[in-house]
Amino acid sequence: MESLWSKTTDMPAYPPLRGELRADVAVIGGGMAGILIAYFLAKAGLHPVVLEAERIGSGQTKNTTAKITSQHGLLYARLVEQFGEELAQQYAHANQKALEHYRTLIAELDIDCAFTQCPAYLYSTLEEEPLVREAQVARRLGIEANFTRRTELPFSVRAAVRFDGQARFHPLHFLRVIASHLEIYEHTPVQSVEEHRLLTPHGVVMAETIVFACHYPFLNMPGYYFMRMHQERSYVLALENTAKMEGMYLGIDENGLSFRPDENVLLLGGGSHRTGENAAGGRYARLRRLAQRYWPESREIAAWSAQDCMTLDGVPYIGPFSSSTPHWYVATGFQKWGMTSSMVAAQILTSQIMGRNHPDAEVFSPQRFKPSASAKMLIEETAHATAGLSRTFFNPPRAELDALSPGHGGIVEYDGKKAGVYKDEHGEIFVVSVQCPHLGCQLEWNSDEKSWDCPCHGSRFDYKGNLLDNPAQEDLPHA
Repeated sequence: MESLWSKTTDMPAYPPLRGELRADVAVIGGGMAGILIAYFLAKAGLHPVVLEAERIGSGQTKNTTAKITSQHGLLYARLVEQFGEELAQQYAHANQKALEHYRTLIAELDIDCAFTQCPAYLYSTLEEEPLVREAQVARRLGIEANFTRRTELPFSVRAAVRFDGQARFHPLHFLRVIASHLEIYEHTPVQSVEEHRLLTPHGVVMAETIVFACHYPFLNMPGYYFMRMHQERSYVLALENTAKMEGMYLGIDENGLSFRPDENVLLLGGGSHRTGENAAGGRYARLRRLAQRYWPESREIAAWSAQDCMTLDGVPYIGPFSSSTPHWYVATGFQKWGMTSSMVAAQILTSQIMGRNHPDAEVFSPQRFKPSASAKMLIEETAHATAGLSRTFFNPPRAELDALSPGHGGIVEYDGKKAGVYKDEHGEIFVVSVQCPHLGCQLEWNSDEKSWDCPCHGSRFDYKGNLLDNPAQEDLPHA
């Protein structure tokens, strides 16, 4: 399924890398984070190169709802409780500054990307107290946030918080212009990294500094990011003929919805779940039912899903990759706020690579570990991984091949062993291994996306076994 941004943008093509290349900085990943990091490093006088496995912007950047906001759910009261006032202040300041950096850069380069200032709301149909507290703490940290009960939503709410001075834009229109200033190699997946050497299928890059901006780091060690994050999927419809909205909205209740206007289109989002836990499907169907309830005359013009890296404590990992690799850096774990976090990462990493301190870097440090914020989640992540591995070796197949209906997939017994099978609408079958090549967890069928998803670390593959999302680096073998 193609996003609204992809449908309305013709991205330029860049060549693959062939041969050997030297650079000051090699940036792995050509999404919003990688492109912005490379752009600001180039402005600082360095020679960066961007290495992208597919096409620039073809990962999570094209699937974002493209909110540029310091409003990141019920966050600030929790940050103060877990990290203290000073570090919470760093988080708030970094994201507020990211808004200003976008505004300045768009003006300087005269980028036509539908950049629009607007308010961003949190809302609840059930609770009031958490939103009252969030507004109070956000204001104390310097954000213009106010409690209210007035919204533009097509249903009544119990309470809301309005964050003023936020923004939205067309991410691929913006990315296309920023990328035009850079040296980029597409269809150039990085297969291995050793010290300063990066190996790709048809070339080698030697770089003084390496930045992992590839959504989810594909190296397990050092860093151990696979133990410190999981991935979640969420779903979006683009609708015409709805009521007009000025603001952007995010519900804090279970199964809460996201609303985001774009000129004459409204993006309706929801259905979030941990990757690998959507065998029953129905996420798009629910959004379509709600669209018909609220706006019976609406028309769907696009539908897509996004995948987000979720950290143990709810704060991205931005900074040195590990204590043993001082010339490696990482930007990952952006939760559902990739556009703002990409700019935060660009500012922090540019400062650090240039040998300067950044005033807001400490809260994002990948080397942090706060027991009060992280221990419970670490236990849960370990339990998920253990369960995924156990399913691989001990769970029997769940169905017979003949029982699969056309257009459906499942784990079946095929030629005497467990396999993943998808049967298309014409009855043709596609058979793949259900063991994730990353760390061996058993994949699960996602009937909304017709994909095989890993519940442990979030790798995804289409029904033919082609890799869609990392940390895995290779396709599924046919069973």
